[in-house]
Amino acid sequence: MNTTPAASEFGTLKTLRTVILASGIMSLIFGIVVLVWPVKSAMAVTIVIAVYAILAGLMSLVNGIRSKGVGGWTRAGLVVLGLVFLAAGVVAFGNLGESTLLLAVFVTTFIGAAWIIDGVVSLFSLGVKDRALPGATKAHKGWSIFYGIISVLAGVFVVISPLMSALWLWIFLGASLVVMGIIGIVRGASLDA
Repeated sequence: MNTTPAASEFGTLKTLRTVILASGIMSLIFGIVVLVWPVKSAMAVTIVIAVYAILAGLMSLVNGIRSKGVGGWTRAGLVVLGLVFLAAGVVAFGNLGESTLLLAVFVTTFIGAAWIIDGVVSLFSLGVKDRALPGATKAHKGWSIFYGIISVLAGVFVVISPLMSALWLWIFLGASLVVMGIIGIVRGASLDA
């Protein structure tokens, strides 16, 4: 079958348009769900993680029990890992509300700690002479200082109040998904296919 470059380009453009529209629509839907039902959508994420833990636990258990070509310690490790994953998944399902809160606090605290470290690294890189680092040149020093201070302050706030920060980050995620979804839909619809 001989296709002309124009026909091939049309097919590629049509596929690209479909992918952009579909991802924009999914982003918009997920964003609306997060904004309208923030607690239920957070619980849904916890359920997905709990299901993953149970499936990973079962697979690890089966590997530990059925693996014949590996040593005893490896098999024992796989069985223990499987049991830990299974226990985590079952506990998460049994205490869905608490598990969701714990997950939110854990993830948010990790983000806050990462922001603090990022800010500190940014401030300590000011004296470094490597031009690859933003604070190494005079033109970037002011921005690097500003970025470092804001990053440390934001990180400290998040670590001090992880649950409130988790709520605001979740709402920001939902709003971002809505905006990106709308932009994706407009972008995809504007492609000539």
